[in-house]
Amino acid sequence: MTTSFRKYGLFLALILMPLCASAQTLVFSTVERPPFAMNAPEHDGFSIALMQRIAAQIGRDVQFETAGSFAEMLDRVRNGEVDGAIANISITAVREAEMDFTLPIFESGVQIMVAGAAENSFWQQIFTLEVAAYILLAIAALFGGGMLMWVFERRAQPYFERPAREAMFPNFWWALNLVVNGGFEERMPRSALGRVLGVVLVVASLFGVSIFVARITAAMTVTALTSSIDSINDLDRRRVGTVTGSTAALFLDGREVRHNAYPGFAEMIRAFEDGEVEALVYDGPLLRYYLLRSPQSDAYVLDRVFRSEDYGIALPTGSPLRESINQAILQLRESGEYGALVDAWFDDR
Repeated sequence: MTTSFRKYGLFLALILMPLCASAQTLVFSTVERPPFAMNAPEHDGFSIALMQRIAAQIGRDVQFETAGSFAEMLDRVRNGEVDGAIANISITAVREAEMDFTLPIFESGVQIMVAGAAENSFWQQIFTLEVAAYILLAIAALFGGGMLMWVFERRAQPYFERPAREAMFPNFWWALNLVVNGGFEERMPRSALGRVLGVVLVVASLFGVSIFVARITAAMTVTALTSSIDSINDLDRRRVGTVTGSTAALFLDGREVRHNAYPGFAEMIRAFEDGEVEALVYDGPLLRYYLLRSPQSDAYVLDRVFRSEDYGIALPTGSPLRESINQAILQLRESGEYGALVDAWFDDR
């Protein structure tokens, strides 16, 4: 009988062993959100690595299942289909009413990424096609006026007595000084046609210089206005994109900013790269990580955080894991492991 009992016990142990092992393994849902959660070639990212350390701290194994969308990931938590979810999940009042959250695991915020150069210096504003066209037109007018004066004065005014090839720059210089300084008294035109031309050039310059300065100023102003965003109000004249159902989308709705909403982060980035939208409003860490991995991108992220928020680990309501996970987060912070993990993934912050 003892032998039979032992055989029965061994058989029962073999059956229950995988079940016990399965009970020790936590199943967490996640979604593709670099650098917090990445699924290829295997699960990796800041949030993934943090959850693995938390699981080890509480003596559990963890496996990750990738959801097709952010909303699907949260739905699996609401329905109790998984032990929790982790990625870049913002802690909000609405979500807290539908599920539980751990202590914050990352400080984040909504920021804006804009297509174009980060700053428009004076020279960047000057060197546009429109401004360049005005400058070339002014140079051509001065050169033409100077050469025409040479034709009239080359036998009357000693200053102009030189071959055409040698006279090109002196004639241009004379015309430039005529417009800027009113000319040289000792180089006053002596021929009748030269004097008429000189008067016409001076009078025309009074209007020409004013128009020229106004055109360049207008071109520089338009360039500055259309190439910079300093506040959320500047988005009114931009094509804006974000992710459907995100806290950034709620922020834009609250500020009544028109925008295109995309089903996921990848679709939003693709629209930005294709020129479908000019500015993205989304979680700052993800936008900065995208730029870090895309040095060829002609874009920049505004320093200002328009809405501060914290990321947390989402758990089903009443989850018994909440307290142990919170303790593990505090222990990782106190030991320095959390700080080392942040440095490893966000050393450019």
